[in-house]
Amino acid sequence: MRLQGWEWIIILAIVLLLWGGPKLPGLAKSLAQSMRVFRKEIKSTDDTKQADLPVEGENTTKN
Repeated sequence: MRLQGWEWIIILAIVLLLWGGPKLPGLAKSLAQSMRVFRKEIKSTDDTKQADLPVEGENTTKN
C-alpha cells in the first residue's frame, strides 16, 4: 500500500496542526541529530565486530 501525493499532503497538514509551524524546525533538528548518533553507534558496533574476527590464516583452535 503506497501513499499517493494527496495523502502525503493531508498527513503534512495534520502534522502542522498538531505541532505548529514554529516547532517543526526544532523537531527536524532533533530527529536528524538522533539519526546521526544512531548511525555512529551502529558503525562503532560494526568496527568492534570486525576487530573481533580472527585474522585469516591464524590458528583459532584450542588445544
